[in-house]
Amino acid sequence: MPQQAMPGRPAEPTKAPNLPTGQDGVDDTYVSRETPTREEDDPPLAMEAMRAVQILNPSGEVTMPRPERTRVMCVANQKGGVGKTTTTVNLAVALALHGNRVLVVDLDPQGNASTGLNVPHHTGVPDVYDCLINGLPLEDVAQPVEGIPSLWCVPATIDLAGAEIELVSVVARESRLARAITGYPGHFDYVLIDCPPSLGLLTVNALVAAEEVLIPIQCEYYALEGLNQLINNINLVRQHLNPRLEVSTILLTMYDRRTRLADAVEQDVRNHFGHKVLQAVIPRNVRVSEAPSYGQSVMTYDPGSRGATSYFEAAQEIAERGIKAEASRNA
Repeated sequence: MPQQAMPGRPAEPTKAPNLPTGQDGVDDTYVSRETPTREEDDPPLAMEAMRAVQILNPSGEVTMPRPERTRVMCVANQKGGVGKTTTTVNLAVALALHGNRVLVVDLDPQGNASTGLNVPHHTGVPDVYDCLINGLPLEDVAQPVEGIPSLWCVPATIDLAGAEIELVSVVARESRLARAITGYPGHFDYVLIDCPPSLGLLTVNALVAAEEVLIPIQCEYYALEGLNQLINNINLVRQHLNPRLEVSTILLTMYDRRTRLADAVEQDVRNHFGHKVLQAVIPRNVRVSEAPSYGQSVMTYDPGSRGATSYFEAAQEIAERGIKAEASRNA
């Protein structure tokens, strides 16, 4: 500790440690914590600006690979609060900003995906309920997302809350959404379906309509609880209703690197699901939480943030994996 000054007597300066020096008298072994590493040569603001330009892609030059045929993916997990809607919205925006045509189907009665994309979904707006119950064509319901030319959204209103009960008596109740998506006249590279946090008829409709399931898993203690039930339901749908269905992607969300628990959950998930788990991991990030209150994805709200970068990397990984899977199927 530095010596305290006595009254009327100046304190002696603290001596610097004796650091080893090289031949030219300059320290060549001691490195200050402040010294930037090779990856951090740029100032933080410059790095953030570079990330923002990469993600927003204003020139349109950077593109993610486009699949040969439409990839229909449902984002499902019956546990609430694991990041299903956040994942759906941000992956959709990332893919659309980089050359893909994307449709988001909001199948959650809370309508959070519609809110996150700033798409009107108040009572009276044509929504996915009209497609499921009244047979309205999907193109009459899909709305373009403002500011993102290649992105559309089929909104959900509160009417969808009663759809679970009403679907019980409807003919071919499990395949209503699949029929609506198949009948869409335009072409999409991706259709992302945001499922409700339950395993009812709405989720079953999503599983029948999709070929791939993306499961977001929160890096918390209860993350794997109930996952067996979801996998069992997916297997039942595959056996009886949709033989093409597969769990293609697992995404770890709300990852806090400061905790051992997050590492333990990550290891458990990677050991159990293997190559299906994306290398990209979504960290806990306040910008991700703030963005929906402004009717935006984190990709446009704060494109230089860690959350935006992580979702961009996840989208890129999903796109590249899809191309590899197509190549192996065609081989």
